[in-house]
Amino acid sequence: MNILVTGGSGFVGASIVRALVERGERVRVLRRASSSLVALEGLPVEHVVGDILDPDAVARAVDGCELVFHTAAISSYWRSRRDQVYRTNADGTRIVMDACLSAGVRRVVHTSSCAAIGIAPNGIADEQTPFDALSRTFVYADSKRLAEEEVRRAVARGLDAVIVNPATVIGAGDVYVGSGSLVVEIARGRMPAVPPGGMCVADIDAVVQGHLAAAERGRTGERYILGGENLSHRRIAQVVAQVVGRRAPRLVVPSVMLRPVAAAVDTWNNVSRRPPLISGEQVRLSGVNFFFNSSKAMRELGYPLMPFRDAARKAFAWYQEHGYIKI
Repeated sequence: MNILVTGGSGFVGASIVRALVERGERVRVLRRASSSLVALEGLPVEHVVGDILDPDAVARAVDGCELVFHTAAISSYWRSRRDQVYRTNADGTRIVMDACLSAGVRRVVHTSSCAAIGIAPNGIADEQTPFDALSRTFVYADSKRLAEEEVRRAVARGLDAVIVNPATVIGAGDVYVGSGSLVVEIARGRMPAVPPGGMCVADIDAVVQGHLAAAERGRTGERYILGGENLSHRRIAQVVAQVVGRRAPRLVVPSVMLRPVAAAVDTWNNVSRRPPLISGEQVRLSGVNFFFNSSKAMRELGYPLMPFRDAARKAFAWYQEHGYIKI
């Protein structure tokens, strides 16, 4: 069939593209003119150059496609303005959903995020967890929540769409060094301390399988968490350090220090001419346990839970091969 992947040059998008090409599918990619093509090297795909905020470009991209994977979004939110994050993630999703309805696309898989689910009072969130007040202050989480609302509105109008919610994705192909920055920074010996919280880390290979399974048998209008292991930041750093052959960070930043550190990071980002490596918002939230339960995806989609160590190993090997890390 003819398949479109929006954001097809990004980490998750390009990984889905590669899997589809290996299955023999005809794949079209919607990407911006400035997008890196490293992750698409050697793949026989059709390119439509345009932005998801351009209705005409999106209409050209979806024309004639039966299946659409909407992965395009700003995930490295700390490198962008707040209004830009909301426009791309929420308004862009509305434009894509409208185009899919107009074009008669048979099925859409929308890539959301576990951030759009929120933080569970009991520590581990699932698809039914109410979106919490703290997450509403987090620009990325709130923008992805609003994007899901656009998908649900389109479903109410007759679109056959499924939502998947990946956790923090690690593995080969993170060309823009988003979540994989923790592997790169530890390998370079630039992470002396870690925050006190934790997160759910998912292997990109599992996340791709979850997307493909959602396209085949996900229930219309449902959301599916695509997670992995729930680990403290300290444990994540220890595993990565073992993989890359470095000493693990010994210090855990005390929770009471997060606010002043976040303020210092914000001040530095405001005066620095370099793109920020981290935002104050990230620091303030780093004391929270962002833990998630993937049982629904495992049960309904056959989603595989993969160990974080293997994902870190694959990410490290890819970054070495592509010159990001020189040891």
